[in-house]
Amino acid sequence: IVMSFKELTQFYIRDWGTAPWSGIDNYKLSVDFNGPVGESLLHSFFVTVGFTLLSVGLCWAIGTTAAIYLQDTFRGRGLLRAVFLIPYALPVYAAVITWAFMFQHDNGLVNHVLHDQLHLTDQPSFWLIGDNSFYALLTVSVWKGWPFAFLIVMAGLQNIPRELYEAAALDGAGMWQQIRRITLPSLRPVNQVLVLVLFLWTFNDFNTPYVLFGKSAPEAADLISVHIYQSSFVTWNFGTGSAMSVLLLLFLLVVTGVYLLLTSRGRKTADV
Repeated sequence: IVMSFKELTQFYIRDWGTAPWSGIDNYKLSVDFNGPVGESLLHSFFVTVGFTLLSVGLCWAIGTTAAIYLQDTFRGRGLLRAVFLIPYALPVYAAVITWAFMFQHDNGLVNHVLHDQLHLTDQPSFWLIGDNSFYALLTVSVWKGWPFAFLIVMAGLQNIPRELYEAAALDGAGMWQQIRRITLPSLRPVNQVLVLVLFLWTFNDFNTPYVLFGKSAPEAADLISVHIYQSSFVTWNFGTGSAMSVLLLLFLLVVTGVYLLLTSRGRKTADV
């Protein structure tokens, strides 16, 4: 926080205490959306919001579907459960760098399957630059994030009494009716915490875009975490980068507070 009020550039890197105070100039520069710094930060913010909403939604949907599917007992369920958790267990760097090789233009597995085998594209696509970089980043994020949702939802399903499903089946309720009337309402407290955790993790994700694209992410995949890193360690303007970090912290605190307030009101209404 103190750094955000200083004119902290590469000239003061050896002695940060001697950097002159700039007041709120760094904050003015960050929120001046007509200037290049504020405009690029605003673009990065909107990219991050869209990316986060899509990633969280897909992670929750895939994880919940997989957990409900594995709720029934069948042969090989334990093995399938272990396979589903592999992306979550792998080190982030190793997993993302593998995806980076798979997204290569000339000899990547993704283009080999989509273009050479399935003939879904006219020519091999560039996945790590341009507009496609957003979809590449989203794919990797969902791939490594949905097993966490699967694990949490699967644990929540264990607390739902089997008698509820048996009684619903006797009353003639089908699978979809049981999911809609029993499973999802019973999972509401679990999902409220799960969605918040996924949102915070995804919004602050730095490792995935940094390993996938390097120091300079494409404009379509310029997440705010990497953008702040570039402002601090690439352009050597630590004061502005610190101001952006404080603004990000305040935004997440507001979002978290509003979310917790709304969910707590929802629980009170449901109890009544």
